[in-house]
Amino acid sequence: MRWRTPIRLVALASAFTLATVAPSTAGPFTRSPLKVVSVSSPFAGCDISGQPGVNFLNSEVEPWVEVNPTDPNNVIAVWQQDRWSNGGARGLLTAVSHDGGGSWATTFPHFSTCAGGTQANGGNYERSSDPWVSFSPNGDAYQISLSVNMVNDPATAILVSKSSDGGDSWSEPTTLARDPSGVAPFLFNDKESITADPNDANYAYAVWDRLRFPSDRANFNAQHAFSFRGDAMFARTTDGGATWEPARAIFAPSKLQSTIGHQIVVRPSGELVDLFTLFQGSGNNPPGASLAMMRSTDKGATWSAPQVIDKIRFIGAFDPDTGRPIRAEGFVPEVAVDPNNGNLYATWQDTRFAGVDQIAFSMSTDGGDTWSDPVKVSQTPPNPDPGNEQAWVPAVHVAADGTIAVTYYDFRFNTPAAGVPTDHWMVHCHPSAATTCAEAGAWGNELRLTDTSFDVEQLPFARGPFGYFVGEYEGLSSAGTTFRPLFAVGTGDPANRTDIVTATAS
Repeated sequence: MRWRTPIRLVALASAFTLATVAPSTAGPFTRSPLKVVSVSSPFAGCDISGQPGVNFLNSEVEPWVEVNPTDPNNVIAVWQQDRWSNGGARGLLTAVSHDGGGSWATTFPHFSTCAGGTQANGGNYERSSDPWVSFSPNGDAYQISLSVNMVNDPATAILVSKSSDGGDSWSEPTTLARDPSGVAPFLFNDKESITADPNDANYAYAVWDRLRFPSDRANFNAQHAFSFRGDAMFARTTDGGATWEPARAIFAPSKLQSTIGHQIVVRPSGELVDLFTLFQGSGNNPPGASLAMMRSTDKGATWSAPQVIDKIRFIGAFDPDTGRPIRAEGFVPEVAVDPNNGNLYATWQDTRFAGVDQIAFSMSTDGGDTWSDPVKVSQTPPNPDPGNEQAWVPAVHVAADGTIAVTYYDFRFNTPAAGVPTDHWMVHCHPSAATTCAEAGAWGNELRLTDTSFDVEQLPFARGPFGYFVGEYEGLSSAGTTFRPLFAVGTGDPANRTDIVTATAS
């Protein structure tokens, strides 16, 4: 095991002794039968006139899932319902279980017009996207949305709603940010997430990126201008969601830098860690991408400057038969924290292992001061066709006993026959005094989460050049030592291209 050069933040410099330990084999996991959580679209009769793009009715993508810390039988799942080809969906659908996933009921916050949003309740937007949900330690839940107008009064907004009954009902939206996106200067909010503080039910944290450059939406050459930049935006509640502080930039570069994929985790010490991708550079050369982090020791009142953890090398997933892109570009990392010892775990798509995107993993045992060298944790076997060795869209989560699980999609069963068989998988590692998950050999006992392969070429198509789409992230949570993955699968039915499915693995 080799550890990278320490990342030091002046206010948080610390010295930890890292023991060198040998990896051991993790025990086998089994899963319960898959259960379809999604339903026929409740938004099918909603027609927002004049919308560009193609709407894939009954398609469900980009799910997230959380388990109530006060009641392991209470599970909330969220996803995009009826995805548009050029971004967003008719609404964010929410499924709630109170019997550990045995049965589910659907509801939804008023994040879009099709989901009951009006001018009066603050949810009158044509589309919503990027769903996320998080439980407070008292059982309250927060859900967040990127809500968008494409035609009428073009704008992007970040909306939050709260549930105090396990997800059965939701408050009217609170607007954290709203920026015009159809005029100069071009402002675009994107890729938000929300984290309820597991140590203090009064606090919850929202974070996202906000592109800004002095041009209109149609002039994409502005992204190569010296003035192009993207802020890291942050808002918090300190009173259990009764009010939210005004959104503010916690990183506001002056030129040629932007961020994406922000996620905040909270260590047992109370320290906040925001993990994200930092882009640097512009012009004709491809921008450099790095895994980066910021930290706060005062519940988000102040933040450190961004610190680079490692370079991210990605080309994005692609159809191994045709080369056509898959909307899994590789710049959205995932992060998890061990609730017992505060260890940090990061995973992302990276080409360093085989020249195509596979799943990289790195960890820190000292709050981010040092990080292990990335190792490949996806178990996709070698193949003469490099395209079939791809692994993409990882998720990472830590169970109560410290077991780490990582999920991903791959193409290992692809053949020259028509279509591209696609599956979802989980690997795990049991860290202990004799095992460090920083070694590739500690990861094994791969578990197939799909019953049968689905054809990636039958998925909804997202935004022209980006390709087939299940989401830029998938859900993974746990109750005790039992993991609960939630993910999108293709159905092969043009009238219902995807479903959201779940299971338990333990």
